[in-house]
Amino acid sequence: MQMILKSRLLMLVISALLIACSPPKNQETHITGPTMGTTYNVKFVPVVGVDKETLKQQIEQSLIDINLLMSTYIENSELSRFNQWSSVEPFPMSARTLQVLNEAKRLGNMSDGLLDVTVGPLVNLWGFGPQSRPVKMPSDELIKMTRQQVGLNKLTLGPSWASKTEPTLYVDLSTIAKGFAVDQLAELLGTHEITNYLVEIGGEMRLSGLKASGTPWKIAIEKPETDQRSVQKIISIGTNAVATSGDYRNYYETDGVRYSHLINPNTGYPISHNLVSVTVIHPSSMTADGLATALNVMGKEKALELAETFNIAVLLITKEKDGFNEYTSVKFEQLVTVH
Repeated sequence: MQMILKSRLLMLVISALLIACSPPKNQETHITGPTMGTTYNVKFVPVVGVDKETLKQQIEQSLIDINLLMSTYIENSELSRFNQWSSVEPFPMSARTLQVLNEAKRLGNMSDGLLDVTVGPLVNLWGFGPQSRPVKMPSDELIKMTRQQVGLNKLTLGPSWASKTEPTLYVDLSTIAKGFAVDQLAELLGTHEITNYLVEIGGEMRLSGLKASGTPWKIAIEKPETDQRSVQKIISIGTNAVATSGDYRNYYETDGVRYSHLINPNTGYPISHNLVSVTVIHPSSMTADGLATALNVMGKEKALELAETFNIAVLLITKEKDGFNEYTSVKFEQLVTVH
């Protein structure tokens, strides 16, 4: 009798432990942490046999590996060493960094050079890099000289190498690398047969399937206001990625003139149009990330034209005298559910 009671007690203890270790029904597992100067968040519907702590270690190792390839803040990263390579000779490059560089060049060509990962010297010139804003605005001559150091045409990519025609060329993948990292984490989840998830790094997201409750994932698009945070629109995008680019927080004013951190590489000057926010929906987070920046630099008319030409789902928000106006592409209307 005592043995039976002990067995029953043991079964109760084991059951209690299993319940305590299992996520509640209708709730996702959440893994989060710091990366790339921001944070990452991974939410997924639990799958039998997937250990949260083991998966977190794999996620963080993947992010460390990407940073060691593409960070400009790590002095000995692959990209930093390429930037320090003051030579026109080929520089051996990993497959993953070349994948991102090739996509950056493709999107640069698609956008008539408005997505340019070599634009760093111009960004610094206008005071949006490591240095503070300039004491006085750069002269036309200085801008012209600096533009000579910039250009995707000065970057050549081979099957296992990259080279520069301008030895001082500087590449910064911040407009596309977070999106690539999101895609990499999504692929990692796929290796564990996790098909219902949300992956986010610094606002760039990729979603798949449904929440644990069986309802769609919902994404809040921020209203492009400088002095407060509020929601412009709540959407569902199915199994896709979403990226938003805006200039409504990263800018400064001098003598009544507003200077955006988004620099048009074709002119060397900050953008001056009224397109303040661009949201792109695409299967690839890397592509959505890069396109959002390129379309934001373009302005409303050209951005909508490109979106229709290439069948891209976009939401554009402009700032008008009477408030904010929204413009959407045909693909956005077909793909996105608004709540």
